[in-house]
Amino acid sequence: MAAAPGDARPMARRRLRITGTVQGVGFRPHLHRLARSLSLTGTAGNDDQGVWCEIQGRRADLDEFEALVSAEAPPLARVDSVRSADVPTVEGERDFSLSPSTPGSDTVTGTVPPDVAACPACLAEVADPGGRRYRYAFTCCTDCGPRYTVVRSLPYDRERTSMAGFELCEACEAEYRDPADRRHHAQAVCCADCGPELSLESVSGEPFAGDPISEAAALLREGRIVAVKGLGGYQLACRADDSAAVARMRRRKHREEKPFALLVASIAAAGELVQLDDLAERALSGPEAPIVLAPRRESAAVAAEVAPDTRLLGVMLPATPMHTLLAAETGLTLVCTSGNRSDEPIVTDDARVGTELGDIADAVLRHDRVIERRADDSVGHVVHGGFQLLRRARGYAPGTVRLDRDGPVVLAVGAELKSTVCLALGADAHLSVHLGDLEHPAALGAFETAVADMLELTRATPELLVHDLHPEYLSTKFAASADLAPRLGVQHHHAHLASCLTDAGFRGPAIGVMFDGMGWGTDGTLWGGEILVGDAGGYERFAHLRPVPMPGGTAAIRQPWRMAMAHLHEAFGPDVPAMPSLAAHEEHISAVLDQCRPGQSILTTSIGRLFDSMAALCGVALAATYEGQAAIRFEQVAGPDVRRYPVEISGGTPAVIEFSPLVEAVVSDLLTGQPPELIAGAFHRWVSDAAVAASRQARESTGISAVALSGGVFQNRRLTELLVPDLEQAGFEILRHRQVPPNDGGIALGQAAVGRATLANRG
Repeated sequence: MAAAPGDARPMARRRLRITGTVQGVGFRPHLHRLARSLSLTGTAGNDDQGVWCEIQGRRADLDEFEALVSAEAPPLARVDSVRSADVPTVEGERDFSLSPSTPGSDTVTGTVPPDVAACPACLAEVADPGGRRYRYAFTCCTDCGPRYTVVRSLPYDRERTSMAGFELCEACEAEYRDPADRRHHAQAVCCADCGPELSLESVSGEPFAGDPISEAAALLREGRIVAVKGLGGYQLACRADDSAAVARMRRRKHREEKPFALLVASIAAAGELVQLDDLAERALSGPEAPIVLAPRRESAAVAAEVAPDTRLLGVMLPATPMHTLLAAETGLTLVCTSGNRSDEPIVTDDARVGTELGDIADAVLRHDRVIERRADDSVGHVVHGGFQLLRRARGYAPGTVRLDRDGPVVLAVGAELKSTVCLALGADAHLSVHLGDLEHPAALGAFETAVADMLELTRATPELLVHDLHPEYLSTKFAASADLAPRLGVQHHHAHLASCLTDAGFRGPAIGVMFDGMGWGTDGTLWGGEILVGDAGGYERFAHLRPVPMPGGTAAIRQPWRMAMAHLHEAFGPDVPAMPSLAAHEEHISAVLDQCRPGQSILTTSIGRLFDSMAALCGVALAATYEGQAAIRFEQVAGPDVRRYPVEISGGTPAVIEFSPLVEAVVSDLLTGQPPELIAGAFHRWVSDAAVAASRQARESTGISAVALSGGVFQNRRLTELLVPDLEQAGFEILRHRQVPPNDGGIALGQAAVGRATLANRG
């Protein structure tokens, strides 16, 4: 590989520093192939900052190499920067080699790549009866397989993963060392002779005879529930067309009505269950392999108990060869849900399967590779021409979001529901996987572990610890008790605004339409129907929904009919009309109306609670067993928006979006026999009209024409697909979430951005 004999052109040597997602994605083998193709010598390796490389040869070839480092990077890589400098040449160097990784003691700015679904080449090997990886459940290469869930520390090399205990056999070692092989330096490479093994056991640990996949498939076909050890935790599976099996799963898991996800063998099988457009198919079959929510086909062979509240089904393709084999062997659509009791973290520890899942599962399909880090399945849907995440976990996390500049280390601990944590480090925001709702003690433990793990993995020392303003959030209490850094409380909807701007790469300022269930306001009330103007550095509350009492506090979330009474009381005063849909609660109505009197209940401006109220008035949902259930049902019944309800915005600072004319119109429609479908459609249109009207007023006042949409209400596909075109037609630039969810799963990113801006403003 050295320069040809007699070549008199001068030689040069260059050192490159490459940052981004460049470890665990085949980047060093990429550099090796590139150097050899250009007859360059040198070396490359991983360290705490990413990948470094030294190359030697003719200057023109060095220039071409440097250009191709990014241009021809591996598909899973993300190159953020390539910096180079000339260094002295090395005499006698004859080849290009890969150097051992060099862990250091400084802060780690390199990123851990997410886990990647099995690639077509590996799946072809698994299906090849003549191949040495036939039916091997842990087949992978540099283009696929586990990363985040097996890594122990950085730099990312086999000895720092849970694959360290599996010594490579001669054949796998040869693949690992061969620059021409797609398993060159694939850290999780293995085969049946040297890698992890599957076993099928009873919940008490008694082994089943025979092939574990075949025996597990037989149990599933019989209607049994099997706990399956996946990439980032255990899952629970049963056949989806068996009402009794699904009902048994719900009863044992204590999950009353929240929909289950479905595992299907192929895109074709998914298409038999749901309506898929090109965007949905691409998301479903991408390397992230998320659960994709899509409209259910009437002919779908799925028990009604799978998703009783919605016309949508969540489908996913197998993320691993093990899941591929299991789906093919059963020949069925399978319920595949998190291995836990409802609201608890997904189980990862083999030793806890018996105690945590023993009364749910009938058998356990496990393996002997340790899960180092928890990662649930990601969830998303296609809305208005793009794929939007609703839960960011396996396949996406801990992938970073690029920040607009370098800055101090900031740790943000998120909110209460859909918890995530975020570390702003260098020019990247490192986001944890979805951690669940912190209302459960076990979820709080997972949250605390995630914070400690993030700081340990990066060896970072935060300069600021950012949290929500809500005094009762467990994340806020954690921040108050943690001796990590000076603290900063950030208003919930300001964090939503900053999250959307950061996600969109927009420095602002912007008008923020922040619609959600609730967030603690600076005035001691619960906000949730907010029109803000600002950026990460600050905001003005330009307008909001008129405040209304939440009778019974959190009881009003679980019992939406209470919110209906509050909105009726606000619209009609003490002479509340008798609504047929609320008749079942007649004996409690007087007490609830007493709670609506001034000073008796906390006030809220929440659009989410207004959705609940409308759902209850229409008889669609009088109670909720999980967060957002009433609003989900109301979206599902919405028919065409053939009428418009009146929008009124009162002047003032801030302005007030009045809901009384809306409530009066809805009551009139209900009492004259109009169907819930018509009212639900008209209500969604009213929310869009109100947002556009308030945004117009904000633009007239400020001259700002960019609108950011964030908050859990924007999980509502119907609303988003009404509002975005309406805003575009009104001449606004629309900013939406693409990398993180619009719900509270994106709050930590916004908190980190506000923290950075606050430190910058302090100078």
